[in-house]
Amino acid sequence: MNIVILAAGQGKRMKSALPKVLQTLAGKPLLQHVLDTALDLAGKSAKTGPIVVVGHGAADVKHFLQIASEQDARFCKVSAVLQAEQKGTGHALLQALPRLDVSEPTLVLYGDVPLTSKKTLTKLAKLADGVRSQDAALALLTQNLINPTGYGRIVRDIDGSVKEIVEEKDATSEQKRIQEINTGIMVLPTHSLKKWLKALRASNAQGEYYLTDVIAMAVKDGVPIRTTQADAEYETVGVNSRDQLAALERVHQLKQANILMEAGVSLADPARIDIRGTLECGADVFIDVGCVFEGCVTLATGTKVGPYCIIRNSIIGKGVTIHPYSHIDGAQVGASSLIGPYARLRPGADLANDVHIGNFVEVKNSRIAANSKANHLSYVGDSIVGSRVNIGAGTITCNYDGVNKHQTIIEDDVFIGSDTQLVAPVRVGRGATLGAGTTLTKDAPPNQLTVSRAKQISLQWQRPVKQEKKPATKKAATKKVATQKSIKAKK
Repeated sequence: MNIVILAAGQGKRMKSALPKVLQTLAGKPLLQHVLDTALDLAGKSAKTGPIVVVGHGAADVKHFLQIASEQDARFCKVSAVLQAEQKGTGHALLQALPRLDVSEPTLVLYGDVPLTSKKTLTKLAKLADGVRSQDAALALLTQNLINPTGYGRIVRDIDGSVKEIVEEKDATSEQKRIQEINTGIMVLPTHSLKKWLKALRASNAQGEYYLTDVIAMAVKDGVPIRTTQADAEYETVGVNSRDQLAALERVHQLKQANILMEAGVSLADPARIDIRGTLECGADVFIDVGCVFEGCVTLATGTKVGPYCIIRNSIIGKGVTIHPYSHIDGAQVGASSLIGPYARLRPGADLANDVHIGNFVEVKNSRIAANSKANHLSYVGDSIVGSRVNIGAGTITCNYDGVNKHQTIIEDDVFIGSDTQLVAPVRVGRGATLGAGTTLTKDAPPNQLTVSRAKQISLQWQRPVKQEKKPATKKAATKKVATQKSIKAKK
């Protein structure tokens, strides 16, 4: 099946330099949502991929497609054609016509209608079965709306057959009362489509070439028109403004929340969660309000996530507790660990079981073995930390010399006192103790106390006393007033 995605519109109501189809919903561009569904529908065996018709912001859209193909091999099959002048949907599809396989039907999608499901499109495609034989059909996705304002209306004959589609600006008052609308999504017999597109005329209020005009041509040619509707109205909703984008975002997020709850996840408030990627959860996971999940995130059984946490591309083990306002990015957290509040795990943080990372602690590109703790105000970067290590408050691994990164190795059973700096590269031996305030520039031997600090001394000393200001004399006050009057007079 040919798949063409119309993505040339400007989206003036968005009031943005970014093309409308690149505005994001659930963390990815609208166009990517459509492409993901189209590629899934086409399957791996498809000879050709979807064709994207670009126009306004064509360079930006093509750049997005290039980046997407570098990150996901599926997108290598996607191609783009340019609609240099935006003269309507019929004119847009005409640009893709030379690339269409006439022996296959053509599915038309829209880059600003992101949530149409594969299930709905599969149902629509089945209605067009037989397009390569004498019983060729045109399949049309319609929707009944309580308020159809702004949409083209489906006009039917007395026997219920589709007669034509009339755009609202061209509709009569009687036609405007029709509640069945055209979503624009359709599957057409390509051998007939070529003839219909070339016969389009811009004789309408907009002066554009409407794709919807091919419906009347199909009726005239005796091509059957079959219709179906999506299970949910949001599947056919397009985005033309910021408020529509925000409304669709909440619809999508609530759908995701319901899927989670059906799988056994407890949400403190289903209306206050954002999933911008994929979130896989085990049983008895609890997620508090305001949490954001980006990329690919896994929460194992029994995980508890406190309010306002951000978790991106991370794997969280069984029974982990993540306290409020923690930020976890590209990390792996072992079972029964405690994170936060206000903790930050950066890419490469790999925590074993029962590790404690407390408030205002940052871990980056480091492995921390089981039962180790850094509970307060510390930075652990480019390090290997053994088991049962206690990292005191204010400890810093000084991993960067201004040019290169260096590694710190802390072996098992080490105790590090508060306010310690470990200047990498450095190794702390098994069972060693570092006294508070130590600046470690050489390896610390195992099972010994290492201290590096200035000798403590006490001196006789008198703390300065704050001097009270003397009240101004009458003479000084008179002089100050005279000076101020003189300045004003000069101005």
